[in-house]
Amino acid sequence: MTERGSGLFPTSEMSAIFSDLSLVQRMLDVEAALAQAEARIGVIPQASADAIAAACRADRFDTAALFNETTTTGTPVIPLVRTLTELVPATARPHVHWGATSQDIADTALVLQIRDGLDLVTRRLGAIAARSAALADRYRHTPMAGRTLTQHAVPITFGLKAARWLAQTTRLIRKLRGLRQDALVVQFGGAAGTLAALEDRGVRIMEALAQELHLASPALPWHTERDRIAEIASALGIVATAMGKVGTDLALLAQTEVGEAAVASTGGGSSTMPHKHNPVEAAAAIASARLAVGCIPIVLSASIQEHERAVGGWQTEAHAITDVFSFTGASVEWVSRALEGLQVDTDRMRRNLDLTGGLIMAEALTMALAPTLGRTEAYRIVQRLADQSIQTKIHLRELAAADEQVQSVLRPDAIAKVFDVASYTGSTNALIDRALADYRTLG
Repeated sequence: MTERGSGLFPTSEMSAIFSDLSLVQRMLDVEAALAQAEARIGVIPQASADAIAAACRADRFDTAALFNETTTTGTPVIPLVRTLTELVPATARPHVHWGATSQDIADTALVLQIRDGLDLVTRRLGAIAARSAALADRYRHTPMAGRTLTQHAVPITFGLKAARWLAQTTRLIRKLRGLRQDALVVQFGGAAGTLAALEDRGVRIMEALAQELHLASPALPWHTERDRIAEIASALGIVATAMGKVGTDLALLAQTEVGEAAVASTGGGSSTMPHKHNPVEAAAAIASARLAVGCIPIVLSASIQEHERAVGGWQTEAHAITDVFSFTGASVEWVSRALEGLQVDTDRMRRNLDLTGGLIMAEALTMALAPTLGRTEAYRIVQRLADQSIQTKIHLRELAAADEQVQSVLRPDAIAKVFDVASYTGSTNALIDRALADYRTLG
């Protein structure tokens, strides 16, 4: 993995989880747990298991040398097992890596890294959900223009926009928690998935190994069945796209012509324009999300594997998974930073509602006329008035108040109410409450 701890991809914690040193330690954790599991079942002496576990410390290994040797061995597990064997007493050496294959160790180590990575992403999503919940509640009555196809549509509230961020983040947290429970399983199958070297005790050892590592035990070894890994990668890709959506919303709200929200960062300047305050956090979130999504096809294609052991796909997958976590983690972190420093300009939101001279209330006027005139005729009348408003620059409210067909249905006070943006937010309050209630069930 290329280190991306600085610059646009602040993934120092994620980089640590997926670093070479971490992988070495996780492989050693698996070797230690395997020895303890086999001692528990009576396959190797407990003294050997304890000696192996005591030697399983990454600081006793030359990490660079291990990975350099993969150019000839194809996997760091082989030199790791050799070095581990040299580090333990002579009586324990025959019992190192007993009955396992390299992929058992590498896959289970990857699962342990994935577990830590999922925990980190989930924790940061929790911070985003908390901030979104606070924004949803605080601005539930703050009107702003709802935009469809980038154009003014009907009024919404900023609280509802934040509630949408909250609802999606809540679903993602729930999804990742479920994956942590169901998809993180131990890998232990021996040379070709039969556990033949352990005779009839292989399944018991697999289950004991899972218990040692606090992982689930699969029905069968999964050396070339990579659906769980693909599911995890796909879920992270969805997380990344969700963060890209929030980043896009924030970037658009920060446009000079919109100016409804901005991130209170100290950066975002231009090399040539002193006045610029660019939405760096939003841009980085979007870039990270796109890079994460780009890794997903690699993981999926790597899942097409040969017989009982893959040639190339397994090796491809490990690198792609690392990048998926790195870029997804970065997108989540950038959104978290952006929301924590978000400054909301409610006055600008209110002014922007008036940019189209009342046209944003065209649907409201149509629905007010429809019970009497029918929706089709009401739509025709309002469309005529809207076209006139666009051509003459006269506020739609004034044209409606002077129109005989509108006057025949609506009194002046009713027309005034139609053009009160706060009166046309529908079920916004209830929808915000639903998003908040769902969020609170996460615990």
